[in-house]
Amino acid sequence: MALIKDGQVAQDTWRTLADDESVIGNGPIVISFERWRDSRDALKRHNGPLGIRMKSDQPPALIAEDLERFELIALEFPTLSDGRAFSYARLLRERHGFKGDIRAVGDVYKDQLYFMQRCGFSSFELPAGRDPEDAKKALKSFSVAYAPAADDTAPAYLRRGNK
Repeated sequence: MALIKDGQVAQDTWRTLADDESVIGNGPIVISFERWRDSRDALKRHNGPLGIRMKSDQPPALIAEDLERFELIALEFPTLSDGRAFSYARLLRERHGFKGDIRAVGDVYKDQLYFMQRCGFSSFELPAGRDPEDAKKALKSFSVAYAPAADDTAPAYLRRGNK
């Protein structure tokens, strides 16, 4: 499995814990929403970076009051046809003001990466067998955006008068 972060192939320093796995040390860990819900008080005492993995049927509102505790939010794409995480990433950035890493996980395809990035994703966990170099290129698929999004790209209609 390869990781693309900020447009580059990166080493994943996060360790994903199973719900029944003990928290040892202060390293960066990713937990499920269910574990956070069930063990919130104990996990708030974790001194290291904390990330959470959200399934596609778990909207950001479920963790909105705790966002300052997370440095990473992994949003799951269970299938190619389930695009709820696109909306969730945009909500996290625009409505909730989340500044940390939003990671796409699960069924992540290179054809979606550019649009995921526009919605607010900053890292992408590629399934085994997917070429990270192709993924990097896919992030630059288009030179012009036609609509505003969660990223800083100015849409074409705003750029017309600037030439």
